[in-house]
Amino acid sequence: MQPCRSEFITVRGLQYHIRHWGNENAPKLFMAHGWMDVSASFQFVVDCLQQDWHVIAPDWRGFGRSDNGGSDSYWFLDYVGDLDAVLAHYSPQQPVNLLGHSMGANVVMLYAGTRPERIRRLINLEGFGMPATRPEQAPARYAKWLDDLREPAQLRVYDSQSEVAGRLQKTNRRLSNARAAYLSGHWAAQNADGGWEILGDAAHKRSSPILYRIEEVIACWQAITAPVLWVEADDTDVWRWMGPKEQARVEIDRRIAHIPNVRRELIEDAGHMLHHDQPEKLAVLIEQFLTH
Repeated sequence: MQPCRSEFITVRGLQYHIRHWGNENAPKLFMAHGWMDVSASFQFVVDCLQQDWHVIAPDWRGFGRSDNGGSDSYWFLDYVGDLDAVLAHYSPQQPVNLLGHSMGANVVMLYAGTRPERIRRLINLEGFGMPATRPEQAPARYAKWLDDLREPAQLRVYDSQSEVAGRLQKTNRRLSNARAAYLSGHWAAQNADGGWEILGDAAHKRSSPILYRIEEVIACWQAITAPVLWVEADDTDVWRWMGPKEQARVEIDRRIAHIPNVRRELIEDAGHMLHHDQPEKLAVLIEQFLTH
């Protein structure tokens, strides 16, 4: 494995954990992980990169070794604000190469349309957005959020690290024993009682009262000026939250059509965690896109 080092910086009043791989003088590539994940998730694809890169990957607030927000709820645009601060810290002048997976991909897409001059190349791994909502859904969403606030947010505690690894493999059947063992040591940590706790704030599990306004999202996507590499997995489980496959496919294609300069790729024999399932194939696509 490529060795990495950890650094802690202050981001909007929070202590943020930043993971670095590679030579600090090499071209920078920023990577943003998904929901209920950590920056170490990118280890396998970093191992497969053939060229010299300085990969910089933060743990989002409330995940991994970064501070949580100290609140009982998380607001999506806080991630956009945190990303802006991280990029300003490490690349205050130069446009950046930026990759995001899942939730992280949705963050980087919004950011790239908000500050288009800051992005050199953008890579979206399975960042489809969320189902569109309607204003009349607001009362029920607000009520659910209020109900959720009445109950303590909790995540399961596991008896052993191997049990954590098994949980990861239950979610992703393609995950090898070796990769599951590695990830489990970063996705969870042992507490004082000997149990293994997920390194994610349980408040992330609460529903958001904020409706997903697709028109605003598309307005941001239309404003992206950098070339975009859009990568999907052939066995994605996006249909779980985007609705029936045929209808969702039409909606996803409609959204992609609003990106001015996009190249689409499909990785076979991979699920939503495509950077775990096919890191070799993904690394080839990344380097071809960034260097040509």
